[in-house]
Amino acid sequence: MRIHHLNCGTMRPFGGRLVNEGGSRFGTARMICHCLLIETEQGLVLVDTGMGVPDVTTHAKLMKQRLRMARPVLDIAETAASQVERLGFRPEDVRHIVVTHLDLDHAGGLPDFPHAQVHVHDVEHQALVRGLDGDRYLQHQFQHGPKWTVHGSADGERWFGFEAVRDLPGLPPEILLLPLPGHTRGHTAVAVRRSDGKWLLHAGDAFFHHGEMADRPHCTPALRFFQNRVQVDGPLRRRNQARLRDLVTAHRDQIEVFCAHDPVGLDRCGRTA
Repeated sequence: MRIHHLNCGTMRPFGGRLVNEGGSRFGTARMICHCLLIETEQGLVLVDTGMGVPDVTTHAKLMKQRLRMARPVLDIAETAASQVERLGFRPEDVRHIVVTHLDLDHAGGLPDFPHAQVHVHDVEHQALVRGLDGDRYLQHQFQHGPKWTVHGSADGERWFGFEAVRDLPGLPPEILLLPLPGHTRGHTAVAVRRSDGKWLLHAGDAFFHHGEMADRPHCTPALRFFQNRVQVDGPLRRRNQARLRDLVTAHRDQIEVFCAHDPVGLDRCGRTA
C-alpha cells in the first residue's frame, strides 16, 4: 500500500503561541485537517475527508460562521477531491472512506465521493441520525445519502492492548478501526500498517497537540480550552488520551501516532512518507 498524507483544510486562528508552541506571541496560528489517502488493491481509501468542495463554495459563509474562531482558509485546492485529481486519480477511484467521526471538518468531503462506502462507528452514526448533539453535525454534508457501512464494538479483536478493534469488510486487514470515544460519542482512531511493518495511528481529535503524547504531557492553553469545550465526555476523553500516551511510550518504534489538526504531526509524517 502507498500512503499519502494530505492537508484537507487549513485554519488560521488568532492566538500565536497560545495555539502553536513556539509560534509568535500575537500572530496567527496554523491548524490543519490531516487526512490519509491510501492506494490499495481494492481502490483508494480516504481516512477522514477534511472540508469538501460544497464547504468552500456553496456553504462557505456557513463554514466561516461555524468555524469563526478557527478562521478557515477554505481553499478548493486543499479539498480531498482536488488533491486526488492532482495525484492522477479520479474521484470515482475512492472506493472507501473511513471517518474518525462526523464533525464538519472531518466529514465535509463526503459529498465529493457519493459512490464510496463510508465506514463509521455505530454510536457516531446514531448520534447523527437521531440528532443527539443538537446541531453539531452539518446536514448538507450528508444530504447526498452516504453509503454507510456501520461498525459496532462487539466481538472486536485486541490490538496493542486496545479492545473491540475491527477490521473493515472490503478493505485490507492492514486498516483497523479503534473506538476512542470522548470527543464525540462514537469517535474512533484508524490504524494503518505500512509496507515496512510500522503502524500509523490516525487518532482524529482524541488529542490536539503533539505534546500531549510526550513523556511529560503538555498542551498549549488555547487547544486545551478548545478540547474541553467540544468534548461530549471529558473523563472518557482524558482516559483514552492517557491510553494513547501509554501506547506511544511502550511501542514508539512500532507505531506512529498523530492527530487531525496538529501541523507538527503532518510535517513529520510527510517527511517520512
